[in-house]
Amino acid sequence: MKNNLLAIDASTEALSIALHYEGKFIRHFEVCPQQHSQKILPLVERILREADITLSELDGIVFGRGPGSFTGVRISTAVAQGLAYSSGLKLVGVSTLQAMAQQAYMEAGKSSVVSAIDARMGEIYLCQYNGETSGVIQPSTEETVIKPENIDFTSSGAAGVGTGWQAFSELATQLECEIIDNITLPDAYYMLFIADDSFTQGLSVDAADAQPKYVRDTVTWKKLPGRE
Repeated sequence: MKNNLLAIDASTEALSIALHYEGKFIRHFEVCPQQHSQKILPLVERILREADITLSELDGIVFGRGPGSFTGVRISTAVAQGLAYSSGLKLVGVSTLQAMAQQAYMEAGKSSVVSAIDARMGEIYLCQYNGETSGVIQPSTEETVIKPENIDFTSSGAAGVGTGWQAFSELATQLECEIIDNITLPDAYYMLFIADDSFTQGLSVDAADAQPKYVRDTVTWKKLPGRE
């Protein structure tokens, strides 16, 4: 990694904070439903103290932009914005679906991954990933929210990650995926690697321009250009 970054994510039942500073990593991950707002800032402060640095010594802040719990996504975005305003740092938002796919790529060597998060109301947040660029797994479809019975593709041999596979047990057979049982929730640690190149390329944004991505209004499964 080229950049010194702090990543935070509170978009699901999990709360995770990760720091990269001068080649060293500090990370925290815990499942703590409905406790994110109370825990997130003390955890950020603890990790910065452990690294013996201040926010202003970093190159930027990364946040889980969604999809996930509406409240959790808002917490991630608002806390990241507050930290950015106080430090003058810029932000990069990272997809929670891509974070899980990145974990499958880094931990299990999987370059074909389908990420699915339980979206409630009989739907899942879904995105397919194929191949990597500079060590970052890349999407081959747009993120969407969809009922499992409306999915019209298979992905034979791809890895399946996220809570969607547990919520809809028939999905694995339907999509011909191999489920990685220990990757169910996004982890901010993997967001660091996704965001690193964005900061290097100058794709970060000011705090006022940081946006969550709820996905709930996007219902059409669409292939990205050149990724059919």
